[in-house]
Amino acid sequence: MSNVPIRITSQRINKVPEIALIFWIIKMMSTTVGETAADYLNADLHFGLIGTSVVTGALLVIALFFQIRAKRYIPSLYWIAVVLISVFGTLITDNLSDNLHVPLALSTIVFGIALCVTFGAWYRKEKTLSIRSIDTVKRELFYWTAILFTFALGTAAGDWVAEGLHLGYPSTTLLFGALIAATALAHYGLKANAATCFWIAYVLTRPFGAACGDLLSQPLKNGGLGFGTVGISAFFLVTIIVLVAYLSATQKNRDNRHTQQEQRARPG
Repeated sequence: MSNVPIRITSQRINKVPEIALIFWIIKMMSTTVGETAADYLNADLHFGLIGTSVVTGALLVIALFFQIRAKRYIPSLYWIAVVLISVFGTLITDNLSDNLHVPLALSTIVFGIALCVTFGAWYRKEKTLSIRSIDTVKRELFYWTAILFTFALGTAAGDWVAEGLHLGYPSTTLLFGALIAATALAHYGLKANAATCFWIAYVLTRPFGAACGDLLSQPLKNGGLGFGTVGISAFFLVTIIVLVAYLSATQKNRDNRHTQQEQRARPG
């Protein structure tokens, strides 16, 4: 597996990993792990939604500080930020629904508009939405803002469909899985715009990952397969750690080769 071509801009390189199957697997599983962590802080440790949001928000700020400060893509740092922003984005929707009683349909519309406004401002400033050129601080700030709204939007839309329409875990999983497949077909088969397809898929994988996690973990009487939250979360977490370790090793080898190539290219 090869990463996106390294492009140096003001001593920074693209800060987003290759968008391949392994990317989507980690992203989907991080949704379930993130939700489980939020539930643990909220219910088991009795932090409450607000307390959990404050703790997660503080950790997210720290993670993003180091992520944006880094001059290159570091797999472990990047995916820690993704997990934390997935939790925080989910908590934004949960706070609106549970504490402020905002309807999920309204939350879906509001976050959809916020995401479109972010894209509009991003494109107006940078003339591109390409994730292959996240190589300046400004572009990375736009990128993470968009990521936050995708998780909030995905949470609201997924809960609206699952709870408002009472589809159940299997049907919700199939619905969002089919939408992701249609997006992939549009990109690879119909050559639809890559950036547009990426962001649509990014929104859809949030409710898809959550529905998959619920389907596997919830008891049979609730429509799940009964494997348990702890078991599924532990399996997903171990899988994420293994995959990120693999990405870190391959990235290190790639950086070493790039450094050697630069040294050989120097005169003298």
